[in-house]
Amino acid sequence: MLQPKKTKFRRQQKGRMKGIAQRGNQLSFGSFGIKTTEACWLTGQQLEAARQAIVRYMKREGQIWIRVFPDKPFTKKPAEVRMGKGKGAPEGFVAPITPGRMIFEAEGVPLEVAKEALRLGAQKLPVVTKFVVRRDYQE
Repeated sequence: MLQPKKTKFRRQQKGRMKGIAQRGNQLSFGSFGIKTTEACWLTGQQLEAARQAIVRYMKREGQIWIRVFPDKPFTKKPAEVRMGKGKGAPEGFVAPITPGRMIFEAEGVPLEVAKEALRLGAQKLPVVTKFVVRRDYQE
């Protein structure tokens, strides 16, 4: 029986996002935040669109923190190219997100304003999110 040939080199794979967020899953800076309930790749454009929506609604009051940064490069092959011939060229950068990861945090605005601002920002993201409030928050 023939055995598959073992090679020294392992192919680069895209990686799997298994499990829930082990770090970055608690409020660290602000009193309000949005937390993901799904795994995905977030691009810089998606994060910037959400940030602009949040800042616009908050009317530049208070402060927001972006808790993720797109630092993983992803590649893509050009359209209508045959299979093989190596890996594609780098296309952009993404932030791998696992369930439970904090994306944005806000501080310095009332609860209603923060809730609506983060809801508008969450609409710009390709994942289902959850609004969270600091446990010791008092109005």
